[in-house]
Amino acid sequence: MDKKKKEPFIHITKRKEISLQHEWAIRLGAILLALILCALLTTLMTHLNPISVYATMWEGSFGSERKIWALLKELSILLMVSVALAPSFKMKFWNLGGEGQVLAGVLATSACMITLGSKMGSGSVILISLVAALVAGAFWAFIPAFFRAKWNTNETLFTLMMNYVAMQIVAYFIIRWESPKGSGKVGIINPDSKIGWLPSIAGKQYFLVVLVAILVTIVMYIYLKYSKHGYELSVVGESENTARYVGINVPKVIIRTLIVTGLICGLTGWLLVASTDHTITTTLAGGRGFLGVMVAWLAHFNPIGMLLSGFLIVFMSKGTSEISMAFSLNRSFGDIITGVILFFVIGSEFFINYQVHFRKSSSGKEVADA
Repeated sequence: MDKKKKEPFIHITKRKEISLQHEWAIRLGAILLALILCALLTTLMTHLNPISVYATMWEGSFGSERKIWALLKELSILLMVSVALAPSFKMKFWNLGGEGQVLAGVLATSACMITLGSKMGSGSVILISLVAALVAGAFWAFIPAFFRAKWNTNETLFTLMMNYVAMQIVAYFIIRWESPKGSGKVGIINPDSKIGWLPSIAGKQYFLVVLVAILVTIVMYIYLKYSKHGYELSVVGESENTARYVGINVPKVIIRTLIVTGLICGLTGWLLVASTDHTITTTLAGGRGFLGVMVAWLAHFNPIGMLLSGFLIVFMSKGTSEISMAFSLNRSFGDIITGVILFFVIGSEFFINYQVHFRKSSSGKEVADA
């Protein structure tokens, strides 16, 4: 006796297209659900009013002018790293070396400020350190690009290992330059003369960093969307064979794109030393080379979209730090809230790209369609 095959209760299809309004409605819905779940977790785990917890998170980012500028500074640095990584990832060159490329810029800038600080004026040191940082960042990105273009090496492992090499080189020079001797750290570079320090604008220390980040973001958006180079790296990302067929020099595009990435990472390292921190440590990049990958991916490698995804990451970081201090909570609780919200945001990408259908009822109508 033949039995009729039963239709699956759920089946998933790829969305052909989705409007921008629908796309953002899904994302905002995911954030709302995440906030509701976090409110329940907050009540169950801490017995605190979730509204007051959320208000404190807002206070941690926007509670004062100082906090706003601190948020803008963190967002600007993270945005620059994310924008730097965007072209290589869009080309499907899995560059996990942003951390090392930023540290290369940090090392070059610090070397110029320390060795030339007593020999030149501040303007000259600033200019030389900028050039050195750009060259160092570009060179550090060029190495894995060259090996990938020449011998098709695995760029993921190569760039990842380059991070640790950069950290050890920085650690070596920290010992060479340590001040005072035996401290194992450099401390503030040129604290009295401030040679090599970037000036404040309108009395705001981080104003220049914010301006540079905005400028780099706009330039990268134009570069990826409207330039010939942006088109070529997109074609290479879609298919290297197709790129070769239409006459694109794939090795040249790979190397050129990574040099662009390295230049921006080097610029970021220069800003970290010359403008914001004025010192050198092995952790000065602060994990932004890895965090930038998530920011870029959430924005689909659109530099303008990275403003929003980067803001979400920085806001959550500042906010959860504030609630940990305000309510004397373990830092892990803040990490739980961050993790839940990011999980929902990342998960929303599935519903943006795919549509979920449920089995039709006996009347012929679908039970639901998401």
